[in-house]
Amino acid sequence: MTTRKTTQKAAATGSAAKTPAAGAGSTRKTASSDRMHDIFAPTAPDTPPVLGPAESTADDARSAAGAPVSGPDEATWAYAEGFHRERSEIARAREAAEQLDTVPVSPGVASTLTFLARAARARSVVEIGSGAGVSGLALYAGMAPDGVLTSIDSDSELQRVARRMFRDAGIPSNRIRLIGGDALTVMPKLSDAAYDLVFVDGDMLDCGEYIEQAQRLLRPDGVLVVNNALWYNLVADPENEDNETIVIREALDAVSSMDDAWVPALLPVGNGLLVASRRAS
Repeated sequence: MTTRKTTQKAAATGSAAKTPAAGAGSTRKTASSDRMHDIFAPTAPDTPPVLGPAESTADDARSAAGAPVSGPDEATWAYAEGFHRERSEIARAREAAEQLDTVPVSPGVASTLTFLARAARARSVVEIGSGAGVSGLALYAGMAPDGVLTSIDSDSELQRVARRMFRDAGIPSNRIRLIGGDALTVMPKLSDAAYDLVFVDGDMLDCGEYIEQAQRLLRPDGVLVVNNALWYNLVADPENEDNETIVIREALDAVSSMDDAWVPALLPVGNGLLVASRRAS
């Protein structure tokens, strides 16, 4: 679910480190996250690790052997995130999210969602986390003309704003199905193998259960997309054992190891995207 910014942190269990809160009680933007982490997402843990140099030059971008150094620097990340100009209705929804003090998907994630929905020729999509409508509008922009988006969120205020954003964008009411409630209560009631794409932007502590439900909901060759899969650079840190980090790592390992079920890829877009195509049984 697109998260609210708060000052609360979840207490770490079995460790002195603090865990960034997930779901409805998310993290607060701090001075330490104003640089690299603004590229990944508007919020980050209070003391996030920073990947790579803050600045680079043309000389820095080459190794001693003269070959380009692999991996983007901060400026390249920012360029990639802003590569595609956002549609006006998505920009308005992003402004609404900021006013509600909630964190929408990044511009890079939004453009990737539109691309994936179009590539999948999606007619039926499930979204976990309506937020203020940013991700829903991005998904809708790539869907087939007769497609229907089902968006689930337990925050009624956010869904009310999302509904207004969809209406203001001229989307017919019969093309958007907004369902209020806990996603893990709602998802089991949805039809098996009936959806072309499932986008998960919910509490990462429930990541594994969302993926399990998505596997049931997706048709063969359907697409799973999980937001926040790199969790503020913490998933790649082998020393970090925060609750969300462990759960995400386990979910990534499970999808990666299920060769008979998924064809996965992990994309360093926004705060990280896990994408996977569901294999036919």
